[in-house]
Amino acid sequence: MTALDIPALLGSLTLAEKAALLDGADFWRTQGIERLGIPSVMVTDGPHGLRKQAGESDHVGLHDSVPATCFPPAAGLASTWDPELLQRIGAALGRECRAEEVAVLLGPGINMKRSPLCGRNFEYFSEDPHLAGELGTALVNGVQSEGVGTSLKHFAANNQETDRMTVSADVDERTLREIYLPAFERVVTGAQPWTVMCSYNRINGTYASEDHWLLTDVLRGEWGFTGLVVSDWGAVNRRDAGVAAGLDLEMPSSGGSGTEIILQAVRAGTLAEQDVDLAVTRVLELVNRALPALGPGQTFDADAHHALAREAAVESAVLLKNDGGILPLTPTGRVAVIGEFARTPRFQGAGSSQVNPTRTESFLEALPAGLDVVFAAGFEIESAAADPALVEEAVAAARDAEVAVVFLGLPPSYESEGYDREHMDLPAHQIDLLHAVADINDTVVVVLSNGSAVTVAPWQHRAKAILEGWLLGQAGGAATADLLLGVANPAGKLAETLPLRFEDNPTIGTFPGEHGHVRYGEGLLIGYRWYDAHRLDVAYPFGHGLSYTSFSYSDLAVSEDRVTLTVTNTGDRDGAEVVQVYVTDPQASVFRPEQELRGFARVFLAAGASQTVTVPLGRRAFAFWHPALRRWTVEGGEFGIRVGSSSRDIRLEATLNLPGDTVVTPLAAESTAEEWLAHPAAGPWFREQLTGPFEAMLFDPRNGQMMRAIPMVRLSRFPGFPISETHVADAVARYTA
Repeated sequence: MTALDIPALLGSLTLAEKAALLDGADFWRTQGIERLGIPSVMVTDGPHGLRKQAGESDHVGLHDSVPATCFPPAAGLASTWDPELLQRIGAALGRECRAEEVAVLLGPGINMKRSPLCGRNFEYFSEDPHLAGELGTALVNGVQSEGVGTSLKHFAANNQETDRMTVSADVDERTLREIYLPAFERVVTGAQPWTVMCSYNRINGTYASEDHWLLTDVLRGEWGFTGLVVSDWGAVNRRDAGVAAGLDLEMPSSGGSGTEIILQAVRAGTLAEQDVDLAVTRVLELVNRALPALGPGQTFDADAHHALAREAAVESAVLLKNDGGILPLTPTGRVAVIGEFARTPRFQGAGSSQVNPTRTESFLEALPAGLDVVFAAGFEIESAAADPALVEEAVAAARDAEVAVVFLGLPPSYESEGYDREHMDLPAHQIDLLHAVADINDTVVVVLSNGSAVTVAPWQHRAKAILEGWLLGQAGGAATADLLLGVANPAGKLAETLPLRFEDNPTIGTFPGEHGHVRYGEGLLIGYRWYDAHRLDVAYPFGHGLSYTSFSYSDLAVSEDRVTLTVTNTGDRDGAEVVQVYVTDPQASVFRPEQELRGFARVFLAAGASQTVTVPLGRRAFAFWHPALRRWTVEGGEFGIRVGSSSRDIRLEATLNLPGDTVVTPLAAESTAEEWLAHPAAGPWFREQLTGPFEAMLFDPRNGQMMRAIPMVRLSRFPGFPISETHVADAVARYTA
């Protein structure tokens, strides 16, 4: 199709047509203007597979969608720590979108896993912004390499499903900047997604869809975003305020009400037509970008995509425990496979991301012929209580088996878009089944199927090995068989901490909030940052994951720009290792977490092989958001570099001295005497004015600290103080000019 002449079209559109272009045509399509040759384009749900609905459509997955490859959801893909793999998956998703003439895939979701109870955690990558940002960038670049757009979501601070349409996430700016915005910033600056989707919630009282600071000042002004901002489906509160804030497209169709509100606001002079023109320009630019994808005849190789889904599933699983090297299995006798998930796999989450897979294969179906296997369901997946007959059957199967492989997990009803989880536990009757099996057979392997973190500490002593399977997509059954039988070597690493108990997590008492507000009282301390700060033991730490081989680290060298080291495969099997680099700042003038992930690299090594690994850093890796200066700041001094196989398996350490940025805290009359004394220009002036008893009091070794904490304007009112309130005001003007 011929590219649009956007300036000419903008001059030809009536105001009513402009307003109409800012509204969806239906649930999934943008508005077209036939008389000017502006086509309608289709967007559709993702992000781990195409969910294009045929015929009647809805948003929450109740209706069927066209067959598409179901890759592992983000909870699994994040455990690969493999940007290259995610870029290839993104490209496959892009090809499937092209085949269905879809212009934009709605994803990925990169919100932080603030609480393990968030019902949509299966769709989000991590508790760490650096990891989420790198993986999200790779996925977006992959999709968009095929000429299909993405929609980075949900911007921002959408970390729960409870009251998600209205709740105010009350969070200070430093926490926003260091925890909840960096992943978005990384994807925007590294991949320029075609669209960004604003979230439902309010941020400090302002709806994201109406937040000019968020959508314009930060997203466009600071980060340089050039695409379109679209609402989450139903996220618009006041349409005219949204346009003024930088929200370009309302989805789904408002039935004309949004269009009429825009027209009324422009006519009343409360909304500038130039704001409407800017939003229309962005819609037309999106349509222009999408034109190549609208041609028929595109195809994709379903077999190749299924093979890629199998590769992704293998890399997503995390081997949590492997006592005595029980895995990989080399059975000479009978294997008892227990648990309905082995026969009826749960491979994705529920809600708007639910994909209609091109094919599925269970673990039982994937087992090789000739293996002596007996299966017992053990439980019904959605049952609320044990079935004694099924338990008895499972115990009988385990009694004479060489090994019992027990599949446990969360029923689909436990986690979904739209509501949060009530607890972190597996169903109690599943745990009772595990105990019954372990009582009769002490060689037990547990395979987990869950989209969100679950507690394993209360029962893991009954299993010699645990494979965290997450939700592994349509090829997860075959991938699990490959891993358990040693055809593949596990390499997944946890992208979130597994605590010993739910009660240890940082959001106790502040999730999901009350009376319309959720207070982010833990600040910077989510995930491993919290557990490290409080010296809490965990079941399995962030970054943990075992292999059937072993790795050693040596020859560490560090600089501001990079970390280099040698990694050696010291075992007898080929395998992959994820090198993780954490930075510490023990001398900071502000509170900083104990350590923070600032880089990682995945390396595949043949048995006995060594390789030099380089992990890029950069000055931002050492910076914090200065609350007074409101910019990223590096304070000079000594930083620690920790390199390890997990956040709590540090293999090598070094220190690095860096020069600091020039930091001059802005002065005000309300600034303390301490702050005035520290100011490079005002400090000498202040000292010159000090005479008599106040000089002695301010620097008294016993009481000086108390005196220096008094705001200057208040000191100026003390009888006999040598600086008047007028002098303070003059000094503020002079030294902050």
